[in-house]
Amino acid sequence: MRPSLAMRFAAALFAAPAALSPMLATPAHAFIVFDPTNYTQNVLTAARSLEQITNQITSLQNEAQMLINQARNLAGLPFSSLQQLQQSLQRTQQLLGQAQNIAYDVQQIDQAFQQKYGSVPLSASDQQLVTDARSRWGNTVGGLQDAMRVQAGVVGNIDSNRNEMSALVGQSQGATGALQATQAGNQLLALQAQQLADLTAVVAANGRAQALQSAEQATAADQGREQRRRFLTQGSGYQPGSAQMFYGKN
Repeated sequence: MRPSLAMRFAAALFAAPAALSPMLATPAHAFIVFDPTNYTQNVLTAARSLEQITNQITSLQNEAQMLINQARNLAGLPFSSLQQLQQSLQRTQQLLGQAQNIAYDVQQIDQAFQQKYGSVPLSASDQQLVTDARSRWGNTVGGLQDAMRVQAGVVGNIDSNRNEMSALVGQSQGATGALQATQAGNQLLALQAQQLADLTAVVAANGRAQALQSAEQATAADQGREQRRRFLTQGSGYQPGSAQMFYGKN
């Protein structure tokens, strides 16, 4: 016989507690729920945070390197050739300052040419003419000697300039920053200026010697004309007369 509806309902009521008993007996905290969407979002958030930290570290490293480069660019050159260059210039100036008789002074040059060069005064005595000629000759010889002394001094500076140039080129090539390279370049320009000053001194000394020599020759020519005029016009001039050179036996 088929069971009645009431009997089936009763059986269901008796079976319900047995089926629900495992669920009621399990504590609530024992359930672990996994949410894939939330997990993915958490992973992406952590990745973004890690990327930001990495970017910040890279930025700090770049700033630190920039500060290091700035410190290198601002570092001064631990080498200076200024004292050596000044000493070379001082030696050349001393040689120019030791010019004999007629120095490198405009007033002194004008005074010397007014007194001893140019037109020979007609009222000067023969002794005065000879004295002035000797003085002019001494000025010429002194000027030639001064020129050679300046040349010797400039030649002596070549060796020291060569050493300074080698040192400065080495400092420029080994410069750690822009400031050191610039300072080394400036010192090389200073060395070049010192060499140009030496060259100017040589040209000036040679020009002075040549000028004194030319002035002496011009004045000597004028003095020669005056002495010839005096010789031809002195006294009654040459008078012919009889002369006997050999004496024979009568």
